[in-house]
Amino acid sequence: MREISSHDMAFSDCTKPSDLPADKKGMKRKNWRNRIRFLLKTNSSHSILHPMKRRSYRPSTDDVNQWAQSLDKLLSHKYGKAAFCIFLKSEFCEENIEFWTACEDFRVLSSHRDLSSKANSIYEEFIQNEAPKEINLDFQTKNAIVQILHQPTATSFLAAQRKVYSLMENNSYPRFIHSDLYRDLCAAARA
Repeated sequence: MREISSHDMAFSDCTKPSDLPADKKGMKRKNWRNRIRFLLKTNSSHSILHPMKRRSYRPSTDDVNQWAQSLDKLLSHKYGKAAFCIFLKSEFCEENIEFWTACEDFRVLSSHRDLSSKANSIYEEFIQNEAPKEINLDFQTKNAIVQILHQPTATSFLAAQRKVYSLMENNSYPRFIHSDLYRDLCAAARA
């Protein structure tokens, strides 16, 4: 396995498949294939309100094609976001989408108590040094967040969220669009 330098880490938000040993690559491919099968399956269970209605979980061809237009379109579609999460997990960088989603949820909170509790939770999970899902942020952005933790507002994480979004848009998203996973989704949608 090739050693990853700090220079490489500055330009990447994830482990690349080429950084993995050959046996891990096969495991990774099998894992996302299983997850995508689950995403594309049709739910055959019957709902209480609509006992005869079957609900399809398969995105349409138009949906899947729109995901290639922009990261915004991908993230605004429930199944597009789920597929992107599966891809990020396969690349060992799901913390980016999890942080972005946590920030989206944070921005709609209105009570100071909820804002304060969620701000501390986001900080502890994603931002503080050695956080369980630490994201790649520069010192100034981290420091600005620390300064506002005592009086958080709905926009407290906006700068960090934009940086992570930009990282996903310029790094992970293009890899997703050119991945076997996305090609498989396109083929499954056409079928």
